[in-house]
Amino acid sequence: MKHHFYACAATIALLGLWACSASPQIASHAPQSPASLLPPKLVIAHRGASALRPEHTLEAYARAIDDGADAIEPDLVSTQDGVLVARHENDISATTNVADKPEFAARRSTKLIDNVSTTGWFTEDFTLAELQTLRARERIPLNRPASTDFNDRFVVPTLQAVIDLAKIRTREAGRTIAIYPELKHPGYFRLIGLPLEQRLVNSLHANGYQGHSAPVFIQSFEVASLKKIRALTDLRSVQLLAGRGRPEDFRVAGDLRTFADIGSVAGLREVARYANGIGPDKSLVIPRDTRNRMGTPTSLVADAHAAGLFVHPYTFRPENPFLPAELRQGDAASPSEHGDLTAEISAFLRAGVDGFFTDDPATGRAARDAFANR
Repeated sequence: MKHHFYACAATIALLGLWACSASPQIASHAPQSPASLLPPKLVIAHRGASALRPEHTLEAYARAIDDGADAIEPDLVSTQDGVLVARHENDISATTNVADKPEFAARRSTKLIDNVSTTGWFTEDFTLAELQTLRARERIPLNRPASTDFNDRFVVPTLQAVIDLAKIRTREAGRTIAIYPELKHPGYFRLIGLPLEQRLVNSLHANGYQGHSAPVFIQSFEVASLKKIRALTDLRSVQLLAGRGRPEDFRVAGDLRTFADIGSVAGLREVARYANGIGPDKSLVIPRDTRNRMGTPTSLVADAHAAGLFVHPYTFRPENPFLPAELRQGDAASPSEHGDLTAEISAFLRAGVDGFFTDDPATGRAARDAFANR
């Protein structure tokens, strides 16, 4: 399927132009295919094929689809003029060339983001037109040196451009391409007058994503945000679970419950009241021991299934530093050499997960297909 990436270059270029000029609220779209057409175990492209292209670009999403992803994940933040765009963080210092733009030097500032002092350039200080004079860069170049060849070539896409890509490729590929948006720092954006939830739902509804069967999964770490989403739509939502700590909205509210509490048997029953699934840090499904080797699966998958929730853990990356010690290959200390990601994913499929987030959808698809055909 990889050859299709090049056949679609003109389409991707056109979508990039739409991202720069089109309104983010385009209502003239046909409904997507029903989610029942999605496979039972999803390969979710984490920020696109981000092991191969700078993350959160149309090119990374297109490559992910070519490589067999069932869903593409845009993390969403807001511009100054209220447009949802795909960036891992609202701090764009490391993922764009903004530092090389003298006209934006004065925009550099220090802010408290989720109680962490952060210095850089932030999407909420740029209009969409300004933001899209920038170009994307590889976020972790030591791990992905080949991806730096694509630095400064791709625009920061709007949510609308990502949706358009998913729709075009659904038609071209003859299979459903789902979208899996994550609301980033929703409490912070609400505090500064740029709430994310209503705009996301409005955009999804305007694009024909309606009802529980639509191929959409809305995710967040913040419980309050997911409860707002549930009040606005019956599109499916996912409670993300970090490996430690507590949701930011809990911290702000003085709620001492942690992600571990949310992932308990009682906590999962509560999650089922406002969400349809969980997206746990993979260490919560299969922890690693003191030697960084995979241990015995926990009861989280079974507990979530008993509560009626699906389980999509994150994040499966091919480079040695991200893999368990026993699956590293070649120079085990190399930051960029690839290990046996297939074996890691296969262990989680055997543990019963319903899908997984991966930076390398081609390997993920091969592992999923091999598991299905075993």
